[in-house]
Amino acid sequence: MTRSNDPVGSLSEDVELLERHISILRTVKENQPVGLIRLSEMTGIPKHRVRYSLKLLEQQGIIAATTDGATVTDRYDEFMQEISEYIDQLAVRIEDLRRLL
Repeated sequence: MTRSNDPVGSLSEDVELLERHISILRTVKENQPVGLIRLSEMTGIPKHRVRYSLKLLEQQGIIAATTDGATVTDRYDEFMQEISEYIDQLAVRIEDLRRLL
């Protein structure tokens, strides 16, 4: 099935993407400044996926690119808190959905 025809697959892919973003963010925070190749090695995530995540996170202002590598911005803590709250809300909704099944 294609992604558009498989709502479960789509959800799974979205969770994987969020997991990757969080992994990359935490690794950047702990090792900043850090470059793409090193991030890929440290996380085990392929370079092309690290590059995509870095691009999205930079567009959102959560990381900044420097000549020495990626660093987190002052939006990091706020973003991680927002994600934590979002995941808590999703967990409640998923539990409600489980009861429907």
